[in-house]
Amino acid sequence: MHPEWEGLVITSPSYYDQIGGAPVVRDVVEQFYERVLGDDDLKPYFTGIDMPRLKRHMVMLLCSVLGGPEPYEGRDLGEAHAGMGITSEHYDKVGEHLFAVLQAGGVGEDILRDVGLVLGKVKSSIVAEPTETAG
Repeated sequence: MHPEWEGLVITSPSYYDQIGGAPVVRDVVEQFYERVLGDDDLKPYFTGIDMPRLKRHMVMLLCSVLGGPEPYEGRDLGEAHAGMGITSEHYDKVGEHLFAVLQAGGVGEDILRDVGLVLGKVKSSIVAEPTETAG
Protein backbone atom coordinates (compact mmCIF):
# COMPACT_ATOMS: atom_id res chain seq x y z
CA MET A 1 0.00 0.00 0.00
CA HIS A 2 1.21 3.48 -0.82
CA PRO A 3 2.30 5.12 2.48
CA GLU A 4 0.21 8.23 1.84
CA TRP A 5 -2.92 6.09 1.70
CA GLU A 6 -2.32 4.19 4.94
CA GLY A 7 -5.60 4.24 6.80
CA LEU A 8 -7.41 6.04 3.96
CA VAL A 9 -8.24 3.18 1.64
CA ILE A 10 -11.83 2.08 1.87
CA THR A 11 -11.49 -1.49 3.02
CA SER A 12 -14.84 -2.84 1.92
CA PRO A 13 -14.00 -4.74 -1.27
CA SER A 14 -17.70 -4.66 -2.02
CA TYR A 15 -17.45 -1.00 -3.08
CA TYR A 16 -15.19 -1.91 -5.98
CA ASP A 17 -17.38 -4.89 -6.81
CA GLN A 18 -20.66 -3.00 -6.29
CA ILE A 19 -19.85 -0.45 -8.95
CA GLY A 20 -18.65 -3.07 -11.45
CA GLY A 21 -14.88 -3.18 -10.99
CA ALA A 22 -12.14 -1.80 -13.22
CA PRO A 23 -14.22 -1.37 -16.42
CA VAL A 24 -16.67 0.91 -14.63
CA VAL A 25 -13.87 2.79 -12.87
CA ARG A 26 -12.21 3.43 -16.25
CA ASP A 27 -15.51 4.78 -17.59
CA VAL A 28 -15.94 6.98 -14.50
CA VAL A 29 -12.42 8.37 -14.99
CA GLU A 30 -13.11 9.14 -18.68
CA GLN A 31 -16.32 10.98 -17.83
CA PHE A 32 -14.65 12.74 -14.90
CA TYR A 33 -11.85 14.16 -17.05
CA GLU A 34 -14.33 15.18 -19.77
CA ARG A 35 -16.07 17.29 -17.13
CA VAL A 36 -12.87 18.64 -15.58
CA LEU A 37 -11.32 19.56 -18.93
CA GLY A 38 -14.58 21.24 -19.92
CA ASP A 39 -14.42 23.45 -16.83
CA ASP A 40 -12.72 26.74 -17.74
CA ASP A 41 -11.50 27.19 -14.16
CA LEU A 42 -9.80 23.79 -14.04
CA LYS A 43 -8.61 23.24 -17.61
CA PRO A 44 -5.42 25.35 -17.20
CA TYR A 45 -4.08 22.89 -14.60
CA PHE A 46 -3.89 20.24 -17.32
CA THR A 47 -1.98 22.17 -19.98
CA GLY A 48 0.95 20.03 -21.13
CA ILE A 49 -0.14 17.04 -19.03
CA ASP A 50 0.12 13.52 -20.47
CA MET A 51 -3.60 12.78 -20.13
CA PRO A 52 -3.50 9.06 -21.00
CA ARG A 53 -0.89 8.58 -18.27
CA LEU A 54 -2.84 10.71 -15.79
CA LYS A 55 -6.01 8.74 -16.50
CA ARG A 56 -4.19 5.44 -15.91
CA HIS A 57 -2.96 6.72 -12.55
CA MET A 58 -6.43 7.96 -11.61
CA VAL A 59 -7.91 4.56 -12.46
CA MET A 60 -5.30 2.85 -10.24
CA LEU A 61 -5.96 5.32 -7.45
CA LEU A 62 -9.74 5.08 -7.57
CA CYS A 63 -9.66 1.27 -7.84
CA SER A 64 -7.44 1.14 -4.77
CA VAL A 65 -9.55 3.58 -2.76
CA LEU A 66 -12.67 1.57 -3.56
CA GLY A 67 -11.07 -1.63 -2.26
CA GLY A 68 -9.96 -3.11 -5.58
CA PRO A 69 -7.39 -5.89 -5.76
CA GLU A 70 -4.37 -3.80 -6.77
CA PRO A 71 -2.66 -1.30 -4.46
CA TYR A 72 -2.02 2.23 -5.70
CA GLU A 73 1.68 2.49 -6.53
CA GLY A 74 1.75 5.93 -8.09
CA ARG A 75 3.57 9.00 -6.89
CA ASP A 76 2.91 10.63 -3.57
CA LEU A 77 -0.05 12.98 -4.08
CA GLY A 78 1.72 15.96 -2.54
CA GLU A 79 4.73 15.43 -4.79
CA ALA A 80 2.57 14.92 -7.87
CA HIS A 81 0.68 18.18 -7.28
CA ALA A 82 3.57 20.29 -5.96
CA GLY A 83 4.00 23.62 -7.68
CA MET A 84 0.62 23.50 -9.39
CA GLY A 85 -0.90 26.16 -7.13
CA ILE A 86 -4.15 24.26 -6.64
CA THR A 87 -6.58 26.30 -4.56
CA SER A 88 -9.09 24.95 -2.10
CA GLU A 89 -11.90 26.21 -4.34
CA HIS A 90 -10.52 24.36 -7.36
CA TYR A 91 -9.90 21.18 -5.35
CA ASP A 92 -13.53 21.28 -4.25
CA LYS A 93 -14.69 21.77 -7.85
CA VAL A 94 -12.73 18.70 -8.92
CA GLY A 95 -14.43 16.75 -6.14
CA GLU A 96 -17.83 18.01 -7.28
CA HIS A 97 -17.13 16.73 -10.80
CA LEU A 98 -16.14 13.32 -9.43
CA PHE A 99 -19.27 13.14 -7.30
CA ALA A 100 -21.48 14.17 -10.24
CA VAL A 101 -20.07 11.35 -12.38
CA LEU A 102 -20.39 8.80 -9.57
CA GLN A 103 -23.96 9.87 -8.81
CA ALA A 104 -24.92 9.75 -12.50
CA GLY A 105 -23.59 6.18 -12.54
CA GLY A 106 -25.86 5.20 -9.67
CA VAL A 107 -23.17 4.89 -7.01
CA GLY A 108 -24.75 4.51 -3.57
CA GLU A 109 -24.73 7.12 -0.82
CA ASP A 110 -22.52 4.95 1.42
CA ILE A 111 -19.81 4.86 -1.23
CA LEU A 112 -20.15 8.59 -1.94
CA ARG A 113 -19.84 9.35 1.76
CA ASP A 114 -16.66 7.31 2.14
CA VAL A 115 -15.10 8.70 -1.05
CA GLY A 116 -15.85 12.16 0.37
CA LEU A 117 -14.03 11.24 3.58
CA VAL A 118 -10.96 10.19 1.61
CA LEU A 119 -11.05 13.40 -0.45
CA GLY A 120 -11.22 15.40 2.75
CA LYS A 121 -8.26 13.59 4.28
CA VAL A 122 -5.95 14.08 1.29
CA LYS A 123 -6.93 17.68 0.53
CA SER A 124 -4.07 19.19 2.53
CA SER A 125 -1.56 17.17 0.45
CA ILE A 126 -2.85 18.64 -2.79
CA VAL A 127 -3.99 22.20 -2.04
CA ALA A 128 -1.25 24.83 -2.20
CA GLU A 129 -2.92 27.26 0.18
CA PRO A 130 -3.88 26.66 3.79
CA THR A 131 -7.56 25.97 4.32
CA GLU A 132 -9.34 28.42 6.57
CA THR A 133 -10.74 27.23 9.85
CA ALA A 134 -13.74 28.68 11.59
CA GLY A 135 -12.95 30.45 14.75
